Amino acid sequence: FLAGYGRCLVYRNAKVPLKRYSNQTQDIVQGPVVDAVTKEPLWRYKTLESDGITAVGSKVLSKQIMINRHVPLVIHQTLDGPAPVGHKESPLTYKSPLPSYVEKIMITSNTEESYLIKLLLRQTRRPELGDKFSSRHGQKGVTGLIVEQEDLPFNDQGICPDVVMNPHGFPSRMTVGKLIEILAGKAGIIEGKFHYGTAFGGSSVKDVGAELIKNNYNYQGKEPMTSGITGETMSAYIFFGPVYYQKLKHMVVDKMHARARGPRAVLTRQPTEGRSREGGLRLGEMERDCLIGYGASMLLVERLMLSSDVFSVEVCNGCGLLGYSHWCHFCQSSSKMSTIRIPYACKLLFQELQSMNITPKLKLHKYFD
Repeated sequence: FLAGYGRCLVYRNAKVPLKRYSNQTQDIVQGPVVDAVTKEPLWRYKTLESDGITAVGSKVLSKQIMINRHVPLVIHQTLDGPAPVGHKESPLTYKSPLPSYVEKIMITSNTEESYLIKLLLRQTRRPELGDKFSSRHGQKGVTGLIVEQEDLPFNDQGICPDVVMNPHGFPSRMTVGKLIEILAGKAGIIEGKFHYGTAFGGSSVKDVGAELIKNNYNYQGKEPMTSGITGETMSAYIFFGPVYYQKLKHMVVDKMHARARGPRAVLTRQPTEGRSREGGLRLGEMERDCLIGYGASMLLVERLMLSSDVFSVEVCNGCGLLGYSHWCHFCQSSSKMSTIRIPYACKLLFQELQSMNITPKLKLHKYFD
């Protein structure tokens, strides 16, 4: 990457509204919190200036605060008179694993005197494993390996390739235009002229091949290459030439996601969905089928219940309905109550069926054995 291949700038914006509420309170921005002894700002507040907004040009790291916003504790008018004036922290925090630099800050307001603070953040990124690239022929793919230049193969002029593409991407996709682009581009560089490099007309492959032969190159665009690792000449000729490549916006650092514990949905008590909401990784129906095929029953219990929405319920063995606090409201007795663990979604289904006048009953045959 010494030549800057695939290097790019990524710009992101972040914004924070400062609202005014009906009970005459409003959001405020406060300065950084300082250490009681050293009087230095705490690490999370390190980038903030005295006005509570990060400085232009400053470097922000993950979990650092960029705008130290505070919102009122009470935002609605109360009947008891004026609300107690108090604020709680609701800051704008930087979340990416890589650091960014603050490029611009804009503060604006509307007619209702509510303010908006916008930040433009900049990152310089170099290609890494998992970043996506594409030529102009729909031949997209992700970087699978990055090697040092001395390990790359080289031709008799000492030229190393920037990208090595797997030839299995050609037969089924039939992107002939890319082959012609490489061949015509190679001839064009040697002759110092442009070629029409698509499969629909322009320079014919035969004419381009003739130009390559005239300049002492193989007419198919292939060259003998030497392995950079062993130093031996490779047994096959390598199709080698210039091609236009572009970096796509799908970068692995933006898709990286993992979770141990985190937020849950209120209704089902199951983990939330999606990277933006710190969601869990779904074990779907097809994955379940594989585990059933293996007979891994305890793994199924762990994934589908214990790690998801396990819930303890009390069941009456007399009537089969759910009870509460060791008491069955239907039988008016606590003599036959049992405690079992089921998914919370299962308990929710039972309650929703009961609301439609369908009564599911649980019979625990083996509980008292």
